[in-house]
Amino acid sequence: MQVRFLPKAHMLSSLKTAFRSLEANKGRTALAILGVVIGIASVIIVFSAGEGIRRLIVGQVESFGTNIIETEMRVPKKTAKGKSSDAEQGMAAAEGVVVTTLKVKDMEDINKLPNVRDSYAGILGQEQASYGNELKKAYLEGVSASYIDIDQNKVEAGRFFTEAEDRSLTEVAVLGSEISQKLFGDSDPLEKWIRIRKQKFKVVGVMKKRGSAGMMNFDDYIFVPVRTLQKKVMGIEHVLFIISELNDVKLAEETADEIRTIVRANHNITDPDRDDFAVITMAEMMKILGTVTNAITLLLLAIVAISLVVGGVGVMNIMYVMVSERTPEIGLRKSIGAKYKDIMQQFLFESVLITLVGAVVGIVLGILISFLISLAAIKYGLAWEFAVPLRSFPVALGFSLVFGLAFGLYPARKAARLDPVEALRRE
Repeated sequence: MQVRFLPKAHMLSSLKTAFRSLEANKGRTALAILGVVIGIASVIIVFSAGEGIRRLIVGQVESFGTNIIETEMRVPKKTAKGKSSDAEQGMAAAEGVVVTTLKVKDMEDINKLPNVRDSYAGILGQEQASYGNELKKAYLEGVSASYIDIDQNKVEAGRFFTEAEDRSLTEVAVLGSEISQKLFGDSDPLEKWIRIRKQKFKVVGVMKKRGSAGMMNFDDYIFVPVRTLQKKVMGIEHVLFIISELNDVKLAEETADEIRTIVRANHNITDPDRDDFAVITMAEMMKILGTVTNAITLLLLAIVAISLVVGGVGVMNIMYVMVSERTPEIGLRKSIGAKYKDIMQQFLFESVLITLVGAVVGIVLGILISFLISLAAIKYGLAWEFAVPLRSFPVALGFSLVFGLAFGLYPARKAARLDPVEALRRE
């Protein structure tokens, strides 16, 4: 007589059997679940960290202003077709290739565009700055006077330098809050003179504390007129970048094309594939940042998959033990009518149950650890926002189901293929 189970009764029976089997092997079950917990928690942490990094970078980029366009120097393309990859550009930068064609004049011509409210040119350097017996390595940023009107950085004490001081190569400086503290301590630095390389600079202002943006700590910067830094300190003619503020951000793409036309004319470039500069809108910058953070997240997920494989192997091992210990039971069930698919479903159900329990615990643990990471980041001064993207939950559950089925399949097939007579003899 063949025993037939109703679907609902069969499911409840399988559930009860699975729980009894897992409970009877608490130690092995806990170890198998632990491996899944670690893997799933890692998935949640990766997604949360990726989202936190993305929001941090986006917030820092937006701190420069949402209505800006950046024109920066770029190594000209060199391949036969006039095109080069980003990797080739990166190699050129790593080799120290510097383009010297971007000038302050480009900024002045860009300023004539109707949708450009104002612009500033900038260049970066690093020198020893001293006051009295204090000698500190400082980052120098040479910028136009309009920097203070465009950037989110603000003066706390004193003033910023003027356009007239920039054009006359006046040796004035505005200190970041940290470098001011390093050189002057608690004393007032205004109207005092610091030495940068062989030149003396009069301190006319101190910036408000701003914090870091990426790898740049603006509080450790010394701001000087761009022309002064070019002529009297670095001995160069070019700039590294030009930041332009727009009147209407909706016209950003059209304005970017106009900037390209102007700079190409100034640089005598007739082939766009030979540009020695790049014009980047805020939308393009956000797209690039999104691509980078997504790529990092995928790379980390690939690494996390290794820990999930380890967890899956643990599930497979415990399922093998269960098959061995329950061989007589399997023989009995098959002898009274249980089919191949019934045994398969039973053991796959147990495998998936282990991974789902591990997934739930792993998700909770991952959220908790992600929250602790955000607290640590905030404590160290990062504008870190705790967030767990909704897409991380179906991915985590999907991983657990896939690995539960994949690593439970072989033990389940082994159990389902047992000969009932041979299985009963082992009792």
